[in-house]
Amino acid sequence: MKYTEEHEWLREEDGVIVVGITEHASEQLGDVVFVELPEVGAEVTKDDEICVIESVKAASDILAPLDGEIVEVNEAIVEDPGKVNEDPLGDAWFFKIKPSDLSPMDDYMDEAAYKDFIG
Repeated sequence: MKYTEEHEWLREEDGVIVVGITEHASEQLGDVVFVELPEVGAEVTKDDEICVIESVKAASDILAPLDGEIVEVNEAIVEDPGKVNEDPLGDAWFFKIKPSDLSPMDDYMDEAAYKDFIG
C-alpha cells in the first residue's frame, strides 16, 4: 500500500488503484454520517476534489491521487457511512481508478514513511 499526505491509502490490484482513507483519518473525522462518491466513468485529474465525507466533526474532500478513469465505487459506504469508521483499510474503500500512468504511485509514502508522517 501507498499513502498520501491527505491520509488516503492506495492499493494496486491488476493495474487498477483502490482508494480509501486511513485509520488515522477516520479517527480524526469522528463518526462519518455522509459520503458522496464520484460517478463511474468519470475522467479525473490528480488533485481534483472527487468525494465528500461528512462527519459529526467536519466535512472534507478526497482528492484524486492520479489521473485516470473511475471504474468502480463502493455504494456500501453511501448506504452505511459508518463502515468508514469500522473498517477504513478494508471493506470501506471509496473508489477504484484506472490510472492513465502508474508511475506517480512511486511518489507516495510507504507504510513506514506514513507512520513517521502522522507522528
